[in-house]
Amino acid sequence: MTETTVPARREGIPLGRIAGVPVVLAYSWFIIAAFTVIVYGPVLARQNPALGVSAYIVAFAYAVLLLVSVLVHELAHALTARIYGWPTQKIVLNLWGGHTQFESFTASPGRSVLVALAGPAANFILAGGAWLLLSTASMGSVAEILTNIFMWANFLIAVFNVLPGLPLDGGRLVESAVWKATGSQAKGTVAAGWGGRIIVVAIGYWFVARPLLAGDAPDFSLLMITVLVGGFLWMGASASIQQGTLRGRLHLVSAAGLSTPAAGLPSTATVKDALQYGGGGATTLVVCGPGGRPEAVVDSAALSSVPVHAAASTPITAVSYALAPGAYVPEWSKGQELLQFLSQLEGRHYAVVDHNGKVTGLLSQDAVLAAITGKPRRPDTRRQDQNR
Repeated sequence: MTETTVPARREGIPLGRIAGVPVVLAYSWFIIAAFTVIVYGPVLARQNPALGVSAYIVAFAYAVLLLVSVLVHELAHALTARIYGWPTQKIVLNLWGGHTQFESFTASPGRSVLVALAGPAANFILAGGAWLLLSTASMGSVAEILTNIFMWANFLIAVFNVLPGLPLDGGRLVESAVWKATGSQAKGTVAAGWGGRIIVVAIGYWFVARPLLAGDAPDFSLLMITVLVGGFLWMGASASIQQGTLRGRLHLVSAAGLSTPAAGLPSTATVKDALQYGGGGATTLVVCGPGGRPEAVVDSAALSSVPVHAAASTPITAVSYALAPGAYVPEWSKGQELLQFLSQLEGRHYAVVDHNGKVTGLLSQDAVLAAITGKPRRPDTRRQDQNR
């Protein structure tokens, strides 16, 4: 039998690998490239009339130089992380600059700071190299324009990224400082996220509110850039606050603590057996197949609706709804380990088993979400799982 798979949606154009790290150019980058040409092209043409139409080509070259600067920035993150054995999944260059995606790894405050600051450090080095080139070499007008742009672009990228708030690299300084002081990375992430929001407010005041209060209208292109950058930073900061808040509640996620008591019955049992089963105080019955593997959950409403005279002849499976294949977790699993278990399972309910494989409880997805988010659980809708 041939298995058909749906191809994954491509997020951009693969540019190959650099130092073993896959690099992808997202389609959204062309938006910022077009914006750079449209906004900066006329400025170059006014400042350098001799360029003529080629000013727009130079503007596009400016966009490419920005791309190169961001790529070097992200590679610095990836290569520094490699020193600590953090595997890099890929680098994506997009509308907002770029980001480096890491696979699972164990961080520490010190290592997190070094990996974060490697990016701005690389841009400072590029800016310094461009400055030396401008100071010592004689170049043509176009080359000098682009080198000057390259120098200032890298300098500004470096300075901007060391600002103390997530999602900027400087936010890792705040996160690590609070993490080191409190022993909680979650608290550090939340603090750094609020730092990011403060930066957005400061940027909005400096580039928009301050000119307006002085009676001046802000430049339209500068206003657009401020709105775009501010929106990106605010979303990233908010996501960091949410991530930190959720991480701070991970200790509340425990299979044993969040499950309701349950006991197992063999799939050969009848409704009569279920009604007579004491269950040791269990309120839920889980149907187990050969080898004791949990396969289904008895629906209490369906169980009670079976007439007394038919209880002995009605199989327990007739009043049960199926669990997803493999939907059971060890009772000792908790925190990130439990979330990783559940991320690989389907369905919304999972049997909880002890070291001997005996069913001790039933865990619902809603209970886990309520523990992580702090929001009330939704009404139990286990019966719906029959149709999933």
